[in-house]
Amino acid sequence: MYWGVDVGSTYTKICAINKNKEIIDTKIIPTIVNQDEIVKEYLKDKQIEMLVSTGYGRHMIEECFSCPIISEIKAHAKAAFHFDNSADMVIDLGGQDSKVIKLDLNGGFIDFKMNDKCAAGTGKFLEIAASRMGLELEKFSKIGFEATKELSISSMCAVFAESEVISLIAKKETAANICYAVHESIASRLASMAKKFAIKSDNIIFSGGGALNPFLLQLLSKKLEKNVVAAKYPQLMGAIGSALAGYEVSNEI
Repeated sequence: MYWGVDVGSTYTKICAINKNKEIIDTKIIPTIVNQDEIVKEYLKDKQIEMLVSTGYGRHMIEECFSCPIISEIKAHAKAAFHFDNSADMVIDLGGQDSKVIKLDLNGGFIDFKMNDKCAAGTGKFLEIAASRMGLELEKFSKIGFEATKELSISSMCAVFAESEVISLIAKKETAANICYAVHESIASRLASMAKKFAIKSDNIIFSGGGALNPFLLQLLSKKLEKNVVAAKYPQLMGAIGSALAGYEVSNEI
């Protein structure tokens, strides 16, 4: 069994594949203090041929298990190629950052763009806006389809962008219209990064928790004029890519 552990800012994802590269075990848990000990407890009775870690907390897993590490860019590229070797781009929207990854023909990456300077371009801003409006994130990800106005949020700063949301609430804009504005802001940032690269494939893979948001998928597809599709296992892509890296190391691929 080949294991991948992706310690993200919000959640830690664990995945195991077998010798046929089939997914046989997965786990998603909140990232908290002493996360390495929590992961160690989960894996204590598991068969481990190789373990590779990625994500913001990859070094704590490296120290705990004395295992190899890879960047989340490399991990997402490997996972995307594994499920669709025709795609040449991955967009990843996580809790703390957003990334656009340009893939090569072999499952590696050529280049990438990242927004990790402000929460306004990440999944965290979706959580902030939904909470400010008193809505569950799942509902917030869908009511934009009911929007009757194409409102926008112009601020590049999460604090000021939240103030714009508050202003729209004070103006008694509908929840659907405010939802549209929030999603449009994030989709515009992601599309702007993606357009820095030539996109040859018809499909763009969308990974991370943001890929579970159907309204965001629609807006991105429209802005990029491409078919933006959610990854098969959106939240697990980093862990899957790490497990695949472990398989390659063990089998000297």
